[in-house]
Amino acid sequence: MAAVKIDSVTVYRQWQPFASGTYTCSGGRSAEGFDSTIVRIAADNGLVGWGEMAPLGSFYDPSFVGGAREGIRLLAPLLIGLDPRAPHVLNEVMDLHLNGHPYAKSALDMACWDLAARAADLPLAEALGGRFSTTVDLYRSVSQAAPEVMAQQAAEYIDHGYRRLQVKVGLDPDDDVERMEAVLAVLPAGTVVYADANAAWQPAQARRFLRSTAHLDYTLEQPCASYANNLAIRAACDRPLVLDESIDGVETLVRAHADHLVDGITIKIARVGGITKARLIRDVAVQLGLQVTVEDTGGAEIDTAAMAHLSVSTPNQSRTHTVDFHNWVTVSHGVADLRCVDGTMTAPDAPGLGVEVDITALGEPLLVVS
Repeated sequence: MAAVKIDSVTVYRQWQPFASGTYTCSGGRSAEGFDSTIVRIAADNGLVGWGEMAPLGSFYDPSFVGGAREGIRLLAPLLIGLDPRAPHVLNEVMDLHLNGHPYAKSALDMACWDLAARAADLPLAEALGGRFSTTVDLYRSVSQAAPEVMAQQAAEYIDHGYRRLQVKVGLDPDDDVERMEAVLAVLPAGTVVYADANAAWQPAQARRFLRSTAHLDYTLEQPCASYANNLAIRAACDRPLVLDESIDGVETLVRAHADHLVDGITIKIARVGGITKARLIRDVAVQLGLQVTVEDTGGAEIDTAAMAHLSVSTPNQSRTHTVDFHNWVTVSHGVADLRCVDGTMTAPDAPGLGVEVDITALGEPLLVVS
């Protein structure tokens, strides 16, 4: 096999405003859009690959856009001359030279997977082992607001074809009960509902919410911040419990399964460091019999395509849903077959991520390393 080497790494920035206005999650924390970092990796054989990382503000995960760009500035020169078709090797290099900060490595890893799959003339899903379906179910988040406002928002999402909703809770438990009751009252039978506290409650608050919502049907997502506090409320939770913010690697996943803490997990690509590690966590979770959601912290077509490919290459019985981030924002940076119909999204079948990037939409580069 002929050698292929990375020739250049180019970094762009795109501001992606939310189409629905301010997005509010637990604790009243909010954002107006995604500040996306987009990476283009070019190889000496003429192929290119694209990656994207966009944090939800600086409050959601232990990541922020300035840290991502500075991390890429440090790592990009180290990747010149390496083979982009060997993502595990590249990850070893990045982890050796930058301890932690997985979010800063995610777009680089994603771009290498895109390029490697293009080199093999395979869609990313096939490069990851094959797709179990052509589409993945979608959910939509109901942003925190007054109960009647959230109910109206939920009804609009149902009208748009979504059949899975994530209701943002995590403030005063009594108020959150009102939010849940108002939203569930307007939903048709069969709607899948998650109550997502985004790690905002203390154990006593989570128990209070659980007692007051015993009559409601929903899955509880990440009620508390610390692993210990989530474990402390497991006995009081008589419904499926999913961890999101806590899932930062295989070690936490295995521990949570051994402690009988979780029924499912949410994997954020940027949180764990890219497609390479997201795939590993996904595959271990599937083997452990857990439900799996693969998504990310934000982005548009590039990142959404990565989520779609990882999702459809997850076995049907283990896969839950993902998000159509490219429809959350008012700007675009490429064309991809990410059709969203009746609450599902298509994963592209073109090589790599399947995104034809419009480089003119990205403006002048922030960084070029060659």
